[in-house]
Amino acid sequence: MPRFLIIGSYSSESAKTVLARGGTARRSAIEKMLTGLGGRLESFDFAFGDDDVYVLVDLPDTRSAAAVSLTLNGSGVARTRTVVLMSPEEMDDAAGIHPDYQPPTAT
Repeated sequence: MPRFLIIGSYSSESAKTVLARGGTARRSAIEKMLTGLGGRLESFDFAFGDDDVYVLVDLPDTRSAAAVSLTLNGSGVARTRTVVLMSPEEMDDAAGIHPDYQPPTAT
């Protein structure tokens, strides 16, 4: 199953909710959403600095990942970005594909 890293920054409203209800409530909400899509939560970690949360997930496909991104960002309580992750074996497969491409500077 494809893996994704979701990096999020909370709005002040969402940070207040974490303070009031705790971090485990946020993790449970995300896990429920992922399970409903046929996915799985691998890890959920809070951080401080520019990013507030790092969530590693397995989802059936990129369409599901896009739906999660749209849902989270559309809620207005968090700003997220999603990184598609690849295993070393998937990178080996990708390295074996040779697209026919000529850069603009090629003669």
